[in-house]
Amino acid sequence: MARRLIDDVAIGWDELGTDLLDGAPPAIVTALTGGEQWPSRALDNFLITPDGSPPDRMAVTERSAADEELKWGYVLRPKGIEVINVQLQAGWGPVVGWDTDPRTRFSDHTAHWAFHLPVPAVKPGRAARPAKPHPGPRPGATPRAAEPPSSETTTCPHP
Repeated sequence: MARRLIDDVAIGWDELGTDLLDGAPPAIVTALTGGEQWPSRALDNFLITPDGSPPDRMAVTERSAADEELKWGYVLRPKGIEVINVQLQAGWGPVVGWDTDPRTRFSDHTAHWAFHLPVPAVKPGRAARPAKPHPGPRPGATPRAAEPPSSETTTCPHP
């Protein structure tokens, strides 16, 4: 996942798509996307700098995070994704394990994400549905072709 999200993109992401779920069990994909499919889109072709120079990756520091009014930071760790509440200025946060059910609902209240608190998660019931369906691809976007169903069962250890 680190290679896909960080190493394989020049600048950053405009949107993460359902391609990140490739190989996941179909029931999980349907629960998360409602059966819709759309590709991830990198920022590469969307950014224009004021002076016309090629855009660079932004290096986020404590100061630049405050200057940009960023609320959250994410660090990919071997055990999961560390969620840092930048507003608390703690420098670290709780880790959401890679084995966490991707249908899990999380609080988005910044006070619940302090490093010394447990991850603010509520396990979903069997009929978990996405809170807000994805609006679909932007006009002019190339939709992903649906893959035929496989008779094999696949698992995705790292959603």
